[in-house]
Amino acid sequence: MRLGMRLLAIWLAFGGGSATGHFNMLLPQNASAKKGEALTITYQWGHPFEHQLFDAPKPRSLVVVGPDGKRVDWTDKLEKTALKVAGKEIATYQLSFTPGQRGDYLLVLKTPPIWLEEDGAFVEDTVKTVLHVQTQRGWDGSAGQFEFVPLTRPYGLSPGTVFQVEMPGRAHEDALSLVEIERYNRAPPKALPPEEQITRTVRLDRNGVATTTLPEAGWWCLTVSRPHGMRERDGKSHPVRQRSTFWVLVDEPEKEKNR
Repeated sequence: MRLGMRLLAIWLAFGGGSATGHFNMLLPQNASAKKGEALTITYQWGHPFEHQLFDAPKPRSLVVVGPDGKRVDWTDKLEKTALKVAGKEIATYQLSFTPGQRGDYLLVLKTPPIWLEEDGAFVEDTVKTVLHVQTQRGWDGSAGQFEFVPLTRPYGLSPGTVFQVEMPGRAHEDALSLVEIERYNRAPPKALPPEEQITRTVRLDRNGVATTTLPEAGWWCLTVSRPHGMRERDGKSHPVRQRSTFWVLVDEPEKEKNR
């Protein structure tokens, strides 16, 4: 059996998905901003729907691609912060960012390999979101990473919107790739629904496109994964899953905003 097939078999044996609801979150203070006005971008790690957070690892990189296509590395500007959750402090990272031009900014964060004890595997993530600044320019751009590119404009969305993203260059051979979709709650829900209502699943089609409906207001993530080799831990080899996550905000209905 070829190496690629062996890695795929191992990956499928561990579920082939996004690791029991663990996702990296890259959340701007607002999905839309104004030129010259600062806002905070937060990176955190855990279960978005349950709002169960854990210490976030130090990011490997954070790159911002401006509306003009210029790439700026903001990794050194990230500040480690503490967030109190369920009576304990959780490590997160924040960036104070002031957009200098009108248009759409791509925020792309890469993580180191993260060990998941319950899965016996590592995940290594690329996390992306779009910050809109007053005019529509560049929201469908790419930083050239293993990343989703939106086909639907990723802001100004209403509940019930049909949303599409594309994984360029992953057509046909990745037609069976699973995409997991989950909503972020800013506080733990009083009661949890069944698991299948927490993390939804679709497949990439043969053109590498994922299509889903976003039924509620709030931040949503779409995550796809693929096998990415092996990594040693405690003298044993474990599979690594490389994942790509895209975060998008669905706005509150106007009638709710005006109450």
